[in-house]
Amino acid sequence: MGDAMGDGMGDAVRRVVIIGGGSAGWLVAAVLAVDHAAATAEGLQITLLEAPGIPPIGVGEGTWPSMRDTLRKIGLAEADLVRDCDAAFKQGSRFDGWVSGAAGDHYSHPFALPQGYTEADLVGTWLARHADQPFAEVVSFQPRLCAHGLAPKQVTTPEYAAVANYGYHFDAGKFGLLLRRHCTEQLGVRHVCDEMIGVQSHANGDIASLQTRAHGALAADLFIDCTGLPSLLLGQHYGVPLVSQRQVLFNDRALALQVPYPQPDSPIASQTLATAQGNGWIWDIGLPTRRGVGHVYSSAHCSDDAAEQALRRHIRASGGPDDLPAARQLRFEPGYRAEFWHRNCVAIGLSSGFIEPLEASALALIELSVHALSAQMPATRAAMDIVARQFNEAFSYRWERVIDFLKLHYALSQRRDTDYWRDHTAAASMPERLRELLTLWRHRPPSHYDLACIEEVFPSASYQYILYGMGFRPEAGSRRREDPALAERCFQEAAALAARMRPALPGNRALITHIQRHGLPKI
Repeated sequence: MGDAMGDGMGDAVRRVVIIGGGSAGWLVAAVLAVDHAAATAEGLQITLLEAPGIPPIGVGEGTWPSMRDTLRKIGLAEADLVRDCDAAFKQGSRFDGWVSGAAGDHYSHPFALPQGYTEADLVGTWLARHADQPFAEVVSFQPRLCAHGLAPKQVTTPEYAAVANYGYHFDAGKFGLLLRRHCTEQLGVRHVCDEMIGVQSHANGDIASLQTRAHGALAADLFIDCTGLPSLLLGQHYGVPLVSQRQVLFNDRALALQVPYPQPDSPIASQTLATAQGNGWIWDIGLPTRRGVGHVYSSAHCSDDAAEQALRRHIRASGGPDDLPAARQLRFEPGYRAEFWHRNCVAIGLSSGFIEPLEASALALIELSVHALSAQMPATRAAMDIVARQFNEAFSYRWERVIDFLKLHYALSQRRDTDYWRDHTAAASMPERLRELLTLWRHRPPSHYDLACIEEVFPSASYQYILYGMGFRPEAGSRRREDPALAERCFQEAAALAARMRPALPGNRALITHIQRHGLPKI
């Protein structure tokens, strides 16, 4: 690792090098290119360095509805996403077996807000009058759409517009390729396919350039590390440590398989299915051509062989074949970097940390990161340290909230059948802030006052869906009194919306097939 002269502290930030492609690298490149006019002579110069032959980690990935705004912003057609990325529509998640593990144990986390959210005492009225029914199914129309495999829009609904709020399931490898083509052909991003063999530094410790095997030195003012779990710049070059979260969330391995449908026209699930296991959980993501199924588990509680056996049992029980190849294993340390932006290097994506794929937080954090970076892009190197401090504070908060939210799925479980669940429900593994919030929520529902950030990864409505889905019940006797008639009208509206939408919406597969053949109307 060599040294370069000077420090460049007063220089304007004009050149950006992103190292690493995939979903993270190309999404970062696209947003920065659009926001900072990379296709013009006066704009930011953006180069993406991508090593040849590195397969993406993606095994069938889920997004939040925010991805629609991001893709619309960068000018990508939604029909191209569906056609080129094996994409399907996702309207939330369903959790099976997380509360007690008994037959029929399930609850939903839909993407639609509860009907009348913040306007009526939904929780109090539900508890008083409808507590025998699942919270999400009383306050939202969307679980009923998902139960019938319906799409979130009609064939006449313009691209990115919605009848019911939605995100996507897609093939992450194909998504990266689509973004790469869009960035290089439409947005003015320079693509260098080469291997980094060294890092040159300024005298002050800033990165001056990345040395490549065939293209020489790639100099820049700002370097963005999208190299995934290896974290070549932030983790390896700068030695910024990973703050482990293994004491809170134990999962550190995953086994993934691609599972064919029994028939080409088999229904496509409208939500991610998350099924609890003795020592982890299994995701089941429906794409148009196949299912992506994987077992996330804790190596401290379960052997790899036992995890694979559980995965194959689940696949057989859900209609999959016996003769699948060996599962692909992914290993990770649950945690996040002590800093995300150090000197003139910022990590986005898996290079900044990874907890586990529950609730699709990885792509949501990539989106939040690149939008924050783009909006705060420092004009000079002197301004960069101020921006970096703000960025680090904001994303330390966001990672901690992700951990709280994911832990909520485990901490309230009534399962005691394995050490895994007993350890997850032990007080010692509970983050202090989550413990404090649960004390407050004994007497009132989660609200935006508990989540003070303008752009929370998970809003207070999401906490309500998980909290009450997991069987948490506030204590009676709240001093606040509101008219239950207003909440009842909201419940009736949710039921009426579901009744109107059911016959009007096509099935998930029917809409996808239509888009593949005919596209979607433009807004």
